Amino acid sequence: MAGADLAKEGRNRKDYMAKIDAFFNLMFEQKASDLHLSSGNNPMLRINGELHRVEHPPLDSDTLKAMIYEIAPEYKIKTFEETGDVDFGYEIPNISRFRANFFNQKCGVAAVFRQIPSRVLSFEDFEKLDAPLPPVLKKFAMLHKGLVIVTGPTGSGKSTTLAAMLDYANKNRRDHIITMEDPIEFVHESKNCLVNQREVGLHTKSFATGLKGALREDPDIILIGELRDLETIELAIMAANTGHLVFGTLHTPSAAKTVDRIIDVFPADQQNKIRATLSESLRGIVAQNLFKRIDKKGRVAALEILVFNTAIANLVREGKTHQIPGMIQVGKKMGNQPLDDAIMEHLRMKRISPEEAYEKCLEKRKFRQFLAHPPEDDET
Repeated sequence: MAGADLAKEGRNRKDYMAKIDAFFNLMFEQKASDLHLSSGNNPMLRINGELHRVEHPPLDSDTLKAMIYEIAPEYKIKTFEETGDVDFGYEIPNISRFRANFFNQKCGVAAVFRQIPSRVLSFEDFEKLDAPLPPVLKKFAMLHKGLVIVTGPTGSGKSTTLAAMLDYANKNRRDHIITMEDPIEFVHESKNCLVNQREVGLHTKSFATGLKGALREDPDIILIGELRDLETIELAIMAANTGHLVFGTLHTPSAAKTVDRIIDVFPADQQNKIRATLSESLRGIVAQNLFKRIDKKGRVAALEILVFNTAIANLVREGKTHQIPGMIQVGKKMGNQPLDDAIMEHLRMKRISPEEAYEKCLEKRKFRQFLAHPPEDDET
């Protein structure tokens, strides 16, 4: 009887693996960026930024949980059972990697898988895709110390941009790169640099713990997947001020709000000190958003770029971050790029629609003329 039970369990596990693999294969076929599996609902794929239902019966919670348990690491399953949600990475060798989030919801469990390209896109690749990244990002990758933050909403392409910058450093420097991610997304093979990638929960307890360890591991460049708490932010600033180049991400919509978010994490009695320290460590902020292309399939990023100089540092130190957008506008020669300039360039090249450009721009009046049916009142 025990043998029969084991055989049945083995068949069930193969069935669950076959089901989840079928969904991943569908992602590849449809060139989807995300797969949504939710109890009580049809599976859905995000294709070119929009969700599309898959012709498949609604998933029941027990089956979906069994499918996810087949591919999630045991320690991540334990975290899920304790907290109700968890992030993890999953790889199909020689095909693709996925960043997954597994969580409880009203009708049972749900999971979202984001496909991560098996190959890091280089600056040259972006050129070939007619979606060039600004050259100043190469300069950020070659800095010897300081803090560079890539920011934007979830799903805005932060990881892809950051991977391109890290890849450029990997090819053009002879240094030690350490990454701390949750989970590891793009895999970087050592080229001219030595690259060590660590996953939070698997290779280190937390971002803060990993960062403390990294400072004893002779790093030149440190990538922090997410600046998610006070201790991690404090350590990142300290590392940047002690001769290391530190890259990190946040979920803020603009350069000015990024500075405010970092400062607001700290208690009020420490904020003046942090403003001074941050003004010395920050070297650049890249804030980006994705747009659906109208000239071909896919999406393209519009970037706001802030390159720090003495004038910008003084604004941060004095708490005058509301003046940063104006400084970006007048500092284009040094590599600054206003978000609306990037959006306008995509619009001029007919890569994006006037409607989405108008929706996501900052100064609505500039883009009103391109709309077939402009609203009566502009927001700005």
